[in-house]
Amino acid sequence: MTDPTLDVVTIGRSSVDLYGQQIGGRLEDMGTFSKAIGGSPTNTAFGAARLGLKTALITRVGDEPMGRFIRETLAAGGVETRGVITDPKRLTSLVILGVRDDKTFPLIFYRTDCADSAICEDDINEEFIASAKAVLVSGTHFSMSAPDAAQRKAIRIAKQNGRKVAFDIDYRPNLWGLAGHDAGEERYIKSADVTAHLQPILHDCDLIVGTEEELHIAGGTEDTLQALRNIRALSAALIVCKRGPMGCVAFPDAIPDSLEKGIKGPGYPVDVYNVLGAGDAFMGGFLRGWLRDEPLETCCAWANACGAFAVSRLLCSVEYPTFPEMQHFLTQGSQHRALRFDADLNHIHHATTRREIGQNLMAFAIDHRAQLEELADRLGCKRERIADFKNLAVAAVAQIAQRQAGYGMLLDSTYGNDALHKAEGENLWLARPVEKPGSRPLSFDGMRDLGGQLVEWPVNQTVKCLAFYHPDDPIDLRRAQEERLLQVMEAAQTIGRETMIEIIAGKHGALTIDTVSAVLGHLYSIGIKPDWWKLEPQASAAAWRAIGDVIDKHDPYCRGIVVLGLERPDEELSTAFKAARATPWVKGFAIGRSIFGSVAEEWFSGRIGDRQATEAMAARFFHFCELWQHSAEGP
Repeated sequence: MTDPTLDVVTIGRSSVDLYGQQIGGRLEDMGTFSKAIGGSPTNTAFGAARLGLKTALITRVGDEPMGRFIRETLAAGGVETRGVITDPKRLTSLVILGVRDDKTFPLIFYRTDCADSAICEDDINEEFIASAKAVLVSGTHFSMSAPDAAQRKAIRIAKQNGRKVAFDIDYRPNLWGLAGHDAGEERYIKSADVTAHLQPILHDCDLIVGTEEELHIAGGTEDTLQALRNIRALSAALIVCKRGPMGCVAFPDAIPDSLEKGIKGPGYPVDVYNVLGAGDAFMGGFLRGWLRDEPLETCCAWANACGAFAVSRLLCSVEYPTFPEMQHFLTQGSQHRALRFDADLNHIHHATTRREIGQNLMAFAIDHRAQLEELADRLGCKRERIADFKNLAVAAVAQIAQRQAGYGMLLDSTYGNDALHKAEGENLWLARPVEKPGSRPLSFDGMRDLGGQLVEWPVNQTVKCLAFYHPDDPIDLRRAQEERLLQVMEAAQTIGRETMIEIIAGKHGALTIDTVSAVLGHLYSIGIKPDWWKLEPQASAAAWRAIGDVIDKHDPYCRGIVVLGLERPDEELSTAFKAARATPWVKGFAIGRSIFGSVAEEWFSGRIGDRQATEAMAARFFHFCELWQHSAEGP
């Protein structure tokens, strides 16, 4: 028998969940929704992967954007997708959910003839199942004949290969045909038929997990202790009873005369925001311990913590904790019963769930507006032509990047909307400015409602904001700048966008070794933690080391620094790149006018055409990419 390469394969439901954002309202009155992957096995595979397990999912999705969304989200979250089958005949399942209060969570399942309900025995590959330490089956998928047969086949393969079988009872009465479409929230309806259907499965299980109500349906009685005894008579499995805010109790052996005599981990009382998906988060946490042979007390603690995170946040899978986030909570605790308001936890969550972009970032910054307007006006060109020029810049970068990671662009909404659309198809890192050009104090460019504008941006676009900020500025000016930067951070965090804060200090004061490091230290102290810093070239390697030390102290999750050009000569930029290598936090550059300045002059004046402009900018961009890469080689 070969050693397993996966920790767990989960099987069953996979949907796109739409969460109503108007908390306290009826589903009938919802106006906007947040989108996430859903379905118990899908959530568990995703949550366990966030905690470091090697997970895989067997399910079906439609051959349409929602199916691709599930597949891409799973892959980005580290879930193996070989078992995710694209069904060309069926649509992806859909669930619409709402939050009325801390006890009422209306939801509707759209699952009639959907893809994940069509899982069959042919979808279960013996080699795939045998490649995992465990297989996780879920109760809901035993309610339909084909998925039932598929899960039973997976159990047989697992047992034949000496693998473990985990069973999430996952009881949804309306998916067993016991309640109508309007009863999606219903968690328990007594049914002797469901009990009789589930009990033969219990014998082959090594782990059985359920709420008290779910144990009732599996055990055939509404007396919890008796239900546990009935299950124990059928199975030697570890039985785990989920008890909400009271945590959980595990029973590895005989059932005692009290629930309190089982093995427990600490509970974590938190304010309940949304209980949907909490059990799946719990299961992910428990599996992280159980499959890595942790003590049962630890398994329970991790499971309870993951459940606490889930009930304190709106969405399911995408807001489950990562392992660093969970460990921070377990060791440091939180001052907030509503964990969604804990800034430290939110920052760790955001930073540990970001998209991968590569080790370096080489970006063409052409988010300039005022400079190109001045040039067009001076040469007697219509300003509308600025948009055409930015399209040429995208073509130039695409020519060099060739869809490889580590290349990017800064483009604005004023003249760069069309260019942004073109860049979206080129696998480029993208950032958009929100500041009004040249404003000091900082103001936003045509945005009275910053959050309302950002929500319209694609999720992969970074929010970039430039502030002219020097430690010697008048205090009122600095406070105004800081307030605006905090607004940017809050708006971006609320809707899940990354941030790049650009600080230029040298335009309004002297740059010493500790000027910029002092600025960053102060901004960190008031709660500004961007994903990226964009900084002007520093006078020495010592200045860069001072900046790096500040980031080390305040935010080890920072993506890094990119160096801007300020239209410096090539020789100076080469020297600046080498000096910046003094700290590993400098990850690349974002240069603009040094690339496009002379080309724009030629193009707007009509002395060169589109092809020549594109080739010239591509050559300049490539030149700076080489300068950056060679700067790592030392003197």
